[in-house]
Amino acid sequence: MHPDCERILITEEELAAKVREAGRWLTERFRGKFPIAVCNLKGSAVFFTDLLRATEVDVEMDFMAVSSYGADTISAGKPRITRDLFSSVEGRDVILVEDIVDTGRTLVTLRSFFAERGANSVTVVALLDKPSRRVVASQADYTCFEVENHFIVGYGLDYAERYRNLPYIAALKRSVYEK
Repeated sequence: MHPDCERILITEEELAAKVREAGRWLTERFRGKFPIAVCNLKGSAVFFTDLLRATEVDVEMDFMAVSSYGADTISAGKPRITRDLFSSVEGRDVILVEDIVDTGRTLVTLRSFFAERGANSVTVVALLDKPSRRVVASQADYTCFEVENHFIVGYGLDYAERYRNLPYIAALKRSVYEK
């Protein structure tokens, strides 16, 4: 375990098993369709690529970035889109892949964004859900894990652009982010 981590919350093996399960769920939901899978950068990138490899339907891939934290540990409030899509989602089924549903604001913002762009449907797959932090009513269509209110890193999630490469999900020690 990385010395900056307090404890491992979800092991590499648990992640792999849940990603396979989520891939089977998407395969059943989108069999015979050609959806566009959208990765919310950067935190979702590792989960996104593993999830798409576990999904047995053809998908178009696209990427966007939405900022709500910056280098802070507390959400700044209203999320803002900092990198738009390459592709049009008009008339398309969208699979939005999220790392974590926290306050719910990003999910509300993105559902609205895709609706305004004319998406046929939006299906949200989230790696993690932290319902104790929810401030707006919002939830993913499929969630791999529910977690308690820790500052979480690993498997794509970061603190100040560090720890994304950890193969597990861990709680970061308070002493690291409360300097």
